[in-house]
Amino acid sequence: MSKVNMTSEVESIGRRDFFRKSASVSAIAAAGILAPAALAADDKNIMHHVKWGTTLGDELNKHPYGIPSAYEHNVVRRTSSLMSSAGDMHAAVSMSPLADLEGIITPNGLHFTRTHNGVAHVDPNKFRLMIHGLVEKPLVLTLEQLKRYPSEYRLLFLECPANGAAEWKGPQFNSLQFVKGMMSNSEWTGVRLKTVLDDLGLKPEAKWMLAEGSDGSEMSRTIPVEKVLDDAMIVWAQNGEALRPEQGYPVRLMLPGWEANLCIKWLKRLEFGAEPWYCKEETSKYTVLTKSGKAIQHFYTLETNSIITNPCPEKPWSDLKIGDLVEIEGIAWSGHGTIKAVDISMDGGKNYVEASLKGLVLPKSWTRFSYFHKFDGKPMLLQSRSVDDSGNVQPTVSQEKDIIGVEGVYHRNSIVTWEVKKDGSVHNVQVRTDNCPSS
Repeated sequence: MSKVNMTSEVESIGRRDFFRKSASVSAIAAAGILAPAALAADDKNIMHHVKWGTTLGDELNKHPYGIPSAYEHNVVRRTSSLMSSAGDMHAAVSMSPLADLEGIITPNGLHFTRTHNGVAHVDPNKFRLMIHGLVEKPLVLTLEQLKRYPSEYRLLFLECPANGAAEWKGPQFNSLQFVKGMMSNSEWTGVRLKTVLDDLGLKPEAKWMLAEGSDGSEMSRTIPVEKVLDDAMIVWAQNGEALRPEQGYPVRLMLPGWEANLCIKWLKRLEFGAEPWYCKEETSKYTVLTKSGKAIQHFYTLETNSIITNPCPEKPWSDLKIGDLVEIEGIAWSGHGTIKAVDISMDGGKNYVEASLKGLVLPKSWTRFSYFHKFDGKPMLLQSRSVDDSGNVQPTVSQEKDIIGVEGVYHRNSIVTWEVKKDGSVHNVQVRTDNCPSS
């Protein structure tokens, strides 16, 4: 036997002995959390050298920008024909894979995207931002001139006001990504619009601002000056890098806590006036139709909301055993301010327990919540209910439908219910106080 083979055999015996001695200790140490899979002393992935440990890896700069692991190929944005308003994918939305995200920062490549005329590709050297109307000193800015203003960054969520729109009449998708994936959370870098207006001088009669994009749809929305002077931003970076084309490169508007549709991408013009413009996107679209037949306009702020991300249809509990301790986790957010509390119900809203808030708790940003549960194998109707610092409480499905009816499209923030069956599978259902759960 060669010296090399003798050494390998000694190492193998040593590893087996180590795992036999430590397996029981590891199982005891982990018993307070999710029970681990049994450790096998002869597991080939431990006992033998793996391929990546015995060969050269890729050269360091093979991918100068960097790409995800090939094993994460299923973690991507997804589209649905139901989310297309033009019959193709130019006027459509792609949804973020919420079940696969960690923390509160959405990677740029997974951030939800909405387009009305496809993704525009703007030459930054030809970019111009015109600011005019009821201002003392109208001007046109290049990208370089805009970036000379003092910058700041904020962690903020962006949510399409139609997030969950398909669910008004009843459950449509057995997927977290398609139920609530029209939202993401990022760090945005730019300048406060008020800082720019302090240079230009806003006339007293200016009460509204028209924001217009430069893509083929020339998306435009009217914004009250109060919001503009409060916390509106012109941003050029997301999560530390330049905006991507699908997020409005090189510049977009950011209105913290308000409808993402108002946060105009590929921004080219800001005009100030005394009256709202009543653009197509705020008359025929992005209004809230009530049961009486009257529509609510200028309905901007996104309400307090939450969703459980683990478990969910994409992440079932099929690998749990009776007695396992498992973490129920999710995301809460509010356009009115900061999340103060999240409650968890396991019986469809009859009883609630308070969850813990995890990590950073910031205004108008995602907040993670968590609750540890001992799995007993019994069916559950799992819900989360959020409360913000303005006192807003996330409504039930019945409470929301009593006001809006079933023909709504926008601002759906009612409680989402996951039915967890005995086998651990998870299904999208709705719980009504006047009938049984509908699936």
